[in-house]
Amino acid sequence: MKQNILITGASSGFGLLLATELHQKGYHVIGTSRNPESVQQKVPFKMLELDITDDHSIESFGKKLFSEIDTLDILINNAGFYLSGLAEETSIAQGKQQFETNFWGTIKVTNALLPQFRKQRSGKIITLSSIMGLMSLPGGAYYSASKHALEGYFRALRFELNEFNISVAMVEPMGFKTNIVTNSKVAENKISDYDSYRKKLNDYTKDLFANAPEPTAVVQTLLKLVESNHPKFNHPVGKGSTLFPAIQYFSFKTFEKSVNKNVNKFKS
Repeated sequence: MKQNILITGASSGFGLLLATELHQKGYHVIGTSRNPESVQQKVPFKMLELDITDDHSIESFGKKLFSEIDTLDILINNAGFYLSGLAEETSIAQGKQQFETNFWGTIKVTNALLPQFRKQRSGKIITLSSIMGLMSLPGGAYYSASKHALEGYFRALRFELNEFNISVAMVEPMGFKTNIVTNSKVAENKISDYDSYRKKLNDYTKDLFANAPEPTAVVQTLLKLVESNHPKFNHPVGKGSTLFPAIQYFSFKTFEKSVNKNVNKFKS
């Protein structure tokens, strides 16, 4: 029988690429979007409506999902967004919105599906984190914090679900060519003291993503996790994805010096 795989945020980015690839490989894929009708005709797999920041939407989605399938083999948490901006320039309201989506939304969807996984005594939960969940960089304080929070939550959940034969894994990509930056939200406030640094940081970020690789490696990592019976917890993806977090942990001074050098090479 085909495995049933649910992918949140499957209308673009990693989610769309993965869902399409899995569908082509013969899996029964169900994707989610806040506006599924706008993308359903463009994708070969089933799309259901889900707003992970809306409790009523999550409840309605769960009922709809299990009216169409009896079992859920794999949940891939992909929905989320990137909030860019310097920490002090980012409003608390924006910071809360970042957590409401990236952290709380992901947790609420997972919790809504856990009873089914426990009933089955099987399943796999794969969550798209980020290399920013393992280290922090300027301009992404709240995004990084939300991903760090996910890493901590799912690390504990992995222990707790072990007796139910439910696997929990994280994928932490470096920067890849997706729509994460173009679809990002930007800090609302501007503080003149940061004008020079903000310009250098923006130029650094644009250059970084302009030269980023295609997301093939991320999709391949996710495919391997789908096919793996007992995946390990962390899966960093991309050049330097293992090295940089290690340097930050064991020699933050070296890491800090490197980041400052790379940002400051751009003119203010």
